[in-house]
Amino acid sequence: MNNIESFATGPMWAGFIAFVIVMLALDLFVLGGNKAHRVSVKEAGSWVVAWIALAISFGALLWWYLDGSAGREMANRKALEFFTGYLIEQTLSVDNMFVFVMIFTYFAVPPELQRRVLLYGVVGAIVMRAAMIMAGVWLVSEFAWVLYVFGLFLVITGIKMLVMADQKPDLEKNPFLRWLRGHMRITPGFHGEKFFVRVDGLRYATPMFLVLMMIEASDLVFAVDSIPAIFAVTTDPFIVFTSNIFAIMGLRALYFLLADMAERFHLLKYGLALVLVFIGGKMLAMPWFHMPVQWSLLIVGSIILISVILSLKLSGRQPARSVR
Repeated sequence: MNNIESFATGPMWAGFIAFVIVMLALDLFVLGGNKAHRVSVKEAGSWVVAWIALAISFGALLWWYLDGSAGREMANRKALEFFTGYLIEQTLSVDNMFVFVMIFTYFAVPPELQRRVLLYGVVGAIVMRAAMIMAGVWLVSEFAWVLYVFGLFLVITGIKMLVMADQKPDLEKNPFLRWLRGHMRITPGFHGEKFFVRVDGLRYATPMFLVLMMIEASDLVFAVDSIPAIFAVTTDPFIVFTSNIFAIMGLRALYFLLADMAERFHLLKYGLALVLVFIGGKMLAMPWFHMPVQWSLLIVGSIILISVILSLKLSGRQPARSVR
């Protein structure tokens, strides 16, 4: 059995979970999350910067704590694992942004109604990720060969993404959405941010509830890719969990910042696919070659940077079309 140990203590876990709960509560009840409004580029940009700054501060605090308690070598290794994991998870979660654009466009969700449904989507994503991370950690601790299964899965998924990058899913044929429509009473139009309403004494779901369910389903699908990917960097459950959560918490702001420019990043899907293939290949090669974490950080960062630069360069010749 491959026992997995973590430096994190019970209070550290409790403190981080409390931090997440406080941030969600501030967003929902204090900073306008409970009021329907269209998120401006300035507001979204401020939140993106804030979440990146919080992630960097957390990594720095982690290094400072370990440097004093476990030594410089451990501090450097764990901090590097966190930042690499955060970059990988943030990178792979960007694919969610394209799906959010597709879902909101398909349901014609007004911009002022998008913020709160994404907030609830984030809460659901955190719960699902936590459960899947714990399950993944247990599997790796009990069956070390599962890492190679994860690696093969990522390579296959990455190749599939490369082949299907230009194909757009047809939500009208989505089996989950068709099942929801076939088993629920649904109002023809939105009722503000409400998920359920009563009409003639009967309870109806609104299209907003369908939007929420599709967002949760999409995150579940993407979690299946992203969570195995971070095990190529570390098996420390605290690093896996914190890097995932920081990426998820910042995704909503990133969506509002870049949604209108999504089509400009058309090559990013290819970059994400290459990242999956690289990470999966790294996991499969572990018995013969151990790649330093800093190499992984450099390669993943380079792939994404090149795909973004090429996307902007090629799309700069044409004006971006608004998705809203």
